[in-house]
Amino acid sequence: MKKVFSLLFITLLILVLTACGKPGASEQSSAPEPEASEDTAEDTSAEVAELEPEEGAELVIWGNGDLEAEWTQYVADEFSEKYGIPVTIEDVGHTDAPGKLQTDGPAGLGGDVFTGAHDHVGNMDAAGLIYENYYTEEYKERFMESAITGVSANSDGEYKTFGYPLAIETVGLFYNEDLLDEMGFEPAKTMDEMIEQSKEFMEQNPGSYGFMIEPGNFYLLHGFLGANGGYVFGDNNTDPTDIGLNNEGGLAAAELMTQIRDEILPLKKEDITGDVVSSHFNEGKLLYYMSGPWALRGHSEAGVNFGVTTMPTVENGEVPTTFSGIKALFVNAYSDYPRAATLLAHFATSDEMLEKRYEITGQLPPTFAFLDSDTLKEDLYNLVFLDQAQYSVSMPNIPEMQNVWGAMEVAFTSIWNDDKDAQAELDKAVGQIKDAVDSQTK
Repeated sequence: MKKVFSLLFITLLILVLTACGKPGASEQSSAPEPEASEDTAEDTSAEVAELEPEEGAELVIWGNGDLEAEWTQYVADEFSEKYGIPVTIEDVGHTDAPGKLQTDGPAGLGGDVFTGAHDHVGNMDAAGLIYENYYTEEYKERFMESAITGVSANSDGEYKTFGYPLAIETVGLFYNEDLLDEMGFEPAKTMDEMIEQSKEFMEQNPGSYGFMIEPGNFYLLHGFLGANGGYVFGDNNTDPTDIGLNNEGGLAAAELMTQIRDEILPLKKEDITGDVVSSHFNEGKLLYYMSGPWALRGHSEAGVNFGVTTMPTVENGEVPTTFSGIKALFVNAYSDYPRAATLLAHFATSDEMLEKRYEITGQLPPTFAFLDSDTLKEDLYNLVFLDQAQYSVSMPNIPEMQNVWGAMEVAFTSIWNDDKDAQAELDKAVGQIKDAVDSQTK
């Protein structure tokens, strides 16, 4: 292991793991203790000594079922063959794992490694359930920034990375190929171009729409806000006292939505539900809309000749910073074999294992190496989503985010339905969020 790393890192880890046994809420973020090494080569930012697994280690991994279970079994078999460590797989879904670990972890019954959604990281860290990612510097070089921020959190005043990313989801712009061809259009590259195409299309096709978006759906609207300098929370979405939803970026997003309403989508918010939008697209009555890879199968089964592209740029030339969701592996802080468990999480998120995961599940690994994958280049839809993911921002993973969704839905609904003053409505939303955050901290 590198000398500098040894001095600053090993000592701290040994103190944490040997002094306290099972970690508590103030100790859980330390990575497993590495074995000493005589390696004296020149230090690099991404090079970390490999951990020596504990003697007699046996691991349990919690993961999703179906195709993901097939991949997990493949990883377990390959890992066991390489390290001689048996791995048992238990079917515990990624949305259920954090809650289950709160009761099973202290009792020694939790999975040593488990799959989880990134928006649970803040709560899991605060509860002392997860170890810090031992290979953080390597992962910062290999993975997209949104994947790293998604599995990171402010822990006792220090920004730390916890998860080992598996997959990323974000949204892109769906378009009807046949309708574009009929109009002689190419997929729009700017929002202004998309609006102009929509106007012309609607003039020639009464009862159809050029672009639809759910006006109160902040998951979709965030891209417009973020591209203009708006943000949810400051300091990589970890500081709930700094809210950037009512700044110039928020106003620019409101202005764009008002333009869309006035020029191409004169409907009330209640009449533009997700089901309505999807149905119009399947019926050939919609030129463009925003969605994610989860929509691919439904449109294919409906027989729509469609394409997907990255989001058109907004007025300032920026690509909308869409929200992304991250699925990741985490190491249970109550594991009896933390070094072996960390090795498994690292092994499972190697480029080789992640490409295998994509081949089995179709879920996109957020690594830069995968952008050049021949396997991905054969799938134009998913290539677009991974391209868009580079512009995405992971949804904030701190508990205070739960206060944002409703407040922003109310604000944008008032702006859309009732033409209320944007600044006043956004200020009101931010005030509500701050009041809720304050009440949670008392």
